[in-house]
Amino acid sequence: MQKIQGSMKSCLQPMPKILVSCRDNNGKNNALAVAYCCNCSYDPPMIMVGIVPSRYSYKIIKETGIFVVNLVGNEQKEMFDYLGSHSGRDEDKFSKFNIKVEEGLKVNAPLLADCPVNIECKVVNSIVTGSHEMFVGKIEYVHSDKTIVDNQGNIDFSKIKFL
Repeated sequence: MQKIQGSMKSCLQPMPKILVSCRDNNGKNNALAVAYCCNCSYDPPMIMVGIVPSRYSYKIIKETGIFVVNLVGNEQKEMFDYLGSHSGRDEDKFSKFNIKVEEGLKVNAPLLADCPVNIECKVVNSIVTGSHEMFVGKIEYVHSDKTIVDNQGNIDFSKIKFL
């Protein structure tokens, strides 16, 4: 096998598409598409999301210290594309696109109801890595579509048709 240099920007692709949702201190919901997301601890369970400081949601998460990671399936492609290409700074994306939300059980942030998995998180740390600030969130609660969870509560990711 002959190898050449590959792109450093996309060397860990494909990764599941995610939407991070949040709510500002005035009660306005927002969500954005996030390219950088990963598990970073299993005890306690934590995940990390990378957000560019110029994004509208960055300030919200920085101020409130909470966010929700929403895993996106093929059924949510249109919503993903819309939320990833419009700014909450310019419009109320939730009203304009008629996004169904549910309330978090542990954090004051919206769950994107149509997504098969929603992960409620509280920020416990962050690190600036260059273009992004990586927010480390302690997982407070995981909501999963009942059709993809076994009797022990394990999510069967093969049952989600990811984008």
